[in-house]
Amino acid sequence: MRLPRRVPWAHIGELEQVCSWIYTDENDLDAKELAVNKLAAWKAVTSLPHALESAHALLTVTLHDMALQSQGSSSYLSLRQGYSTAVIRLVNGLVDPLQLGAYARSINSIAAQLGLPQWLVELRHAATHEDLPSIEVLREAARQAMAWLLNNYFLPTLNPSAPYASQLQRPALRPIAPLLKQYKALAKATARDASLATKFRHDMARLLRDVERWIAEAKVAAPVAATAWDDIDSEEGEGSDPRERWALDRLAEALLEKGALVPVSKKKRMLSSTAFHPSPFILNIWTPLLAHLQSLHPSLPVALISNAVSHLSSQEQIAQTPDADVVMLDAEQEKQKQDATHDRCIAGWVNWLVDTYGRKEDDAYGDDDIYVSRADVVSKLVAALGPTRAFSGTREKRVQELLRALSEGHPTLEKAASLVLNMPRPVPSSQTWQEADMLLMHERLSTLLSLQTEAPSLEPNGRAEAVETQPVGEPIVSPASRLPPGWRRVSRDDGWKPSPIGVFVPCVAA
Repeated sequence: MRLPRRVPWAHIGELEQVCSWIYTDENDLDAKELAVNKLAAWKAVTSLPHALESAHALLTVTLHDMALQSQGSSSYLSLRQGYSTAVIRLVNGLVDPLQLGAYARSINSIAAQLGLPQWLVELRHAATHEDLPSIEVLREAARQAMAWLLNNYFLPTLNPSAPYASQLQRPALRPIAPLLKQYKALAKATARDASLATKFRHDMARLLRDVERWIAEAKVAAPVAATAWDDIDSEEGEGSDPRERWALDRLAEALLEKGALVPVSKKKRMLSSTAFHPSPFILNIWTPLLAHLQSLHPSLPVALISNAVSHLSSQEQIAQTPDADVVMLDAEQEKQKQDATHDRCIAGWVNWLVDTYGRKEDDAYGDDDIYVSRADVVSKLVAALGPTRAFSGTREKRVQELLRALSEGHPTLEKAASLVLNMPRPVPSSQTWQEADMLLMHERLSTLLSLQTEAPSLEPNGRAEAVETQPVGEPIVSPASRLPPGWRRVSRDDGWKPSPIGVFVPCVAA
């Protein structure tokens, strides 16, 4: 479980006030000074997110620049150094945290994904390794940097649910399926002929780097607006990073598609004869990639198992058309046969992942976001097979088969699994409510309401006697009812008036 995230403001209104001081009027020096003082006060209490720290530095230099302009000073060296430092720290603080990984990426590619103007990256390079840029260029850089912070930090933080143009303009995440296809071709070749491993060694290393770069790009493209800034400065592990989890979920979805961990050919989806695992040939192809990625991203097996269990416990979609019911039924039956082998192969991968990366029984203090727990997987399958399950047929059989394989050899888990596996199937009730039943109930209700308001009361001799109409607000009392001794009915003449239940209204007795 993640700890609460600490922010410098007491409530979101304080951040909104600082944003209005900065951006409402560009020439309002007093408002900008209030914003600088507020940010300095926050910084004295706790560490600021990188966006606010950069805004504080840029505003401080801007105020100093305006003060020197009002005095007519022509010495701009200190201003150029201050502007350059602020821009350098802004770019480095955005790019460096996203360089974590086995293979570095170019600053330009990360800046492009963040939507940061490319010329700010070039300005950062020039200010670091070349002559300081001119004061006019630096002033324009400060204005564009503050505008970028408004669109990419302040507005998304103040209103996280609203989409912004700066987020929509970022380049889309490229698909990873072509990389997985190239890796599969090389791995199959080396699995069939071990002598080719040396020949394809460099190509395999290049593909592993490309997959790792794709994960880094996915982390930048993750739709985490308000929390991503604070997670950049977080000291927690990778398992707690929401961008990491999002990227690994997208990778897991691609790996579980047909053509990746699940072969396209149904014959190759057959599981091993010795264990409920994929065939040895399939394992030889994909285990090098999984082992490499797991060493860099320990929570990858958790993401794979979570996506696989969600797929197995989801409702099977049955396509139907009113014009060709019989043809579509035959096609659906064939599709279910194909999906049966697909689901069984996925179930085999789940069992292999739990057996390979599962937490040991004596490891009771592992991180749930990183280590695989066999008991957790079994509990999810038990919940999926419960009375409220939304799937049946071949997919239900695959889940039951996986549950048996996971719980085998573990007495506690076997006992929990047997309760679900031996549970009788719920018989659909024939007493289901239909539209005609509801119409009948409405008719009966109307009849009862009409009898209550219009039906006459019967005397003992069988003759009908009209019921005296009660005034509005008076209690309705049957003529046959008699009050107990010592009680009497209070009327409006006695000062009684209607009031809600629980409200005391004093009544003057006659």
